[in-house]
Amino acid sequence: MITPIRSHLLNLIITMTTLAFVATPVLAKNKEIRSTLDDQYSVAVTIYNENLALVKDQRKISLEQGLNYLAFRDVSGRIRPETALLRSLNNAGSLSLIEQNFDYDLLTPTKLLEKYVGRQVGIIKTHPRTGKEARIEATVLSVNNGVVLKIGDRIETGVPGRIVFDKVPENLRDRPTLAMKLNNDAKQTQDVELSYLTGGLSWKADYVAELSADDSEINLTGWVTLKNTSGTTYKNAKLQLVAGDVNQAPVERDMVMALESRAPVKYARSAKMKQQSLFEYHMYSLENPTTIANNQTKQVSMLSVASVPVEKEFLLRGRDYYYRSSYGELGQKLKVGVFMKLQNKKSHGLGLPLPKGVVRVYKKDQSGKAQFIGEDRIDHTPKNETAKLKLGNAFDITAHKKQTKFRKHKAEGKYHYAFESSFELVLKNAKSEAVTVRVLEPVPGDWKMLASSHKYKRAAAGTAEWFIKVPAEGETRLKYRVLVRY
Repeated sequence: MITPIRSHLLNLIITMTTLAFVATPVLAKNKEIRSTLDDQYSVAVTIYNENLALVKDQRKISLEQGLNYLAFRDVSGRIRPETALLRSLNNAGSLSLIEQNFDYDLLTPTKLLEKYVGRQVGIIKTHPRTGKEARIEATVLSVNNGVVLKIGDRIETGVPGRIVFDKVPENLRDRPTLAMKLNNDAKQTQDVELSYLTGGLSWKADYVAELSADDSEINLTGWVTLKNTSGTTYKNAKLQLVAGDVNQAPVERDMVMALESRAPVKYARSAKMKQQSLFEYHMYSLENPTTIANNQTKQVSMLSVASVPVEKEFLLRGRDYYYRSSYGELGQKLKVGVFMKLQNKKSHGLGLPLPKGVVRVYKKDQSGKAQFIGEDRIDHTPKNETAKLKLGNAFDITAHKKQTKFRKHKAEGKYHYAFESSFELVLKNAKSEAVTVRVLEPVPGDWKMLASSHKYKRAAAGTAEWFIKVPAEGETRLKYRVLVRY
């Protein structure tokens, strides 16, 4: 039998136990630790060629021992959350991640309305004459291509006044945030590093070359152009750039996380860069930290070299189709391309890996003003390799080509067809100095040169090559006869 005193004590114990059981988890669950850029003491950014970057964000965060709900704010809006890794720098192994969520739905009036579909909001209407405000309740039915509200027994489109919301939904944040649930075994403040891959950060190389008066040398300046549309700013970042074609597995994009840049482009300059080998790539490191602001384009000096020897080349490239049939006239005033060859050698003042990019070439006119004369794109160019740039077509050098003879031969042995063709190529030069034109003819099949007015060489299995000198204000005729078999 339970006495009244024992009954009272039992009820008190049950009540206290229930309160403790209810209160403790709720407080722990609702307490979110927010980490902002104010906690950040270091950030390193490695940017690759194909719109890919590795971010290492180091912060000092006070975590409770045991279960924690951490909101890691100001991460990239283009983060690939499956690549995120959080680790402790001063207590290795003390953090164990239970789950994480990337909240990329950012707080905007449209997003706020979307979250309130099916819920009530307040509408503040102002009387047009008295200016008195009145509040009415409405239910948001839809926000697709406009707002649909239910006010009383009426359905209205559009918003008749200011909208008042009770609160901001928990999954709607003002900054891109990685929300994590984790266990912490350490007691003191943690130095943590969050590393992840992200899009929205890219770089490219741009080169400016000033050609000398005699076209024999250039002054070459190289710039790295950085672009940040990732949705966050990287303050005083340790910047590294990787040149090379890094393979990436295809990504299935079920949702668009991109935050598009709408702000004006800004430009900045920074210190020069150093390069080193990394696996089968090359990495360029900025000597001093730099800030890469969101929606900003920044230019960083990469190299500056004077008096680099170059070679100008005039090139006429043919076609392979006219060796198989009779064509006669093949073209008058054919364009002769103008190229500039640059040897990436240490003896020429270079000898360092050149990232792929666009080379823009200028030359001073007679008044000393630099004029744009052409541009071309180069691929990644290792040291001791040659970069070749097409600047345009020569104005004063032209070509006239015709087929003078064509006949079929009887095919023998393993061949089914045999054709013999004769050609005449007239190269004209209106310049006041002589030039040399390189002629490349892609000859198909198994071919044999039967006759040629100028010395030639077999540059490749299917290519004949001549170097034809054309006198000043004169012309040179190249005649050749070739047998092709299939």
